[in-house]
Amino acid sequence: MRAAVYSFSLRGAQLSKKVGELLVSLGYEVQVEALPKYAEEAQLPAMEGNHYAVTEAAFKDCQAIVYVGSVGIAVRSIAPYLKSKLVDPAVISLDECGNFIIPLVAGHIGGANELARVLAAHIGGQACVTTATDVNGLFAVDEWAARNRMVICSLNAAKDFAGALVHNDVVGLYSDFPIVEPLPRQIEQTKEKGKYLVGMAVTLDKMAQPFLTTVRLLPKIVHLGIGCRRNTPLEAIEALVLPELERLKIDKRCVVDIASVDLKQDEQGLLDFAQKYKWRTNFYSAEELQKVEGDFTPSDFVKSVVGVSNVCERSAVKASGGGKLLLPKKSLNGVTLAIAIEDITLDLNKTGLKTE
Repeated sequence: MRAAVYSFSLRGAQLSKKVGELLVSLGYEVQVEALPKYAEEAQLPAMEGNHYAVTEAAFKDCQAIVYVGSVGIAVRSIAPYLKSKLVDPAVISLDECGNFIIPLVAGHIGGANELARVLAAHIGGQACVTTATDVNGLFAVDEWAARNRMVICSLNAAKDFAGALVHNDVVGLYSDFPIVEPLPRQIEQTKEKGKYLVGMAVTLDKMAQPFLTTVRLLPKIVHLGIGCRRNTPLEAIEALVLPELERLKIDKRCVVDIASVDLKQDEQGLLDFAQKYKWRTNFYSAEELQKVEGDFTPSDFVKSVVGVSNVCERSAVKASGGGKLLLPKKSLNGVTLAIAIEDITLDLNKTGLKTE
């Protein structure tokens, strides 16, 4: 992760060093810069260009931006570059004395709220968090989803969900996965459709609609194990994988990666397929795949070629960390596919700093 810290006075430049040190300790790659007239005395790099120019660059490259100075400077700096809470970096403004640390945008999904709290504790200031769920001590579905590798299908539904909580309504929770008790207040688990008007559903089923207003959260836990003949084109892989995902009602956004044996790491059609859908690739040796525990579909021919009797099922389970085989081996036109999902347990109280 990358972060930028900008300051606009000598005192602010000195404080920005402390901010940068904290960000480094949290795992960020940090660039701390000051206005040119203060940079030499503060022993910091000087900003290249005005605050608009450096902000434009930071919005492209950084996951967090901190302005040490007035809120007005920060707001004017970021205004031309704001796009969406889904993609905007966390932006925080703090005064040069470090009294008030204010998350401006991306408080939940981008992690600005929690980062402001951590920063406030570090420098002895007060985090000024203003989002309704936070000030009322309520569950923030967008923040939780972002910290737990979930895709939010509708931000409008997430808004309605938060609004219901703030209005003191009880909302529903539907899940295909085990849940840690206790649940946050005003949230009740149910399998009964229509019991609550508003609720959240954690599921791989992209069509699930257990509530009139459903915040559908898709966990990124799906791993594709793929085997194929040499020089298999992308289109042949698509012809098997995409219909199977559709049949299982699995949204493509749930897929984490494609896994196979290391003999396929230069298979162009497989690499093109992964690149097209922006999925990572994992390649394992035959020895690694042989050690994967489970009951897999054997093939003497596959074993004679690659040294292990099954590639797709073992690869999928290996990539999932020993999870559940959701789809055993399927074959079409020289391509084999298996799908595994990670074993997960949901903890609605688990949130924290953004780590990726």
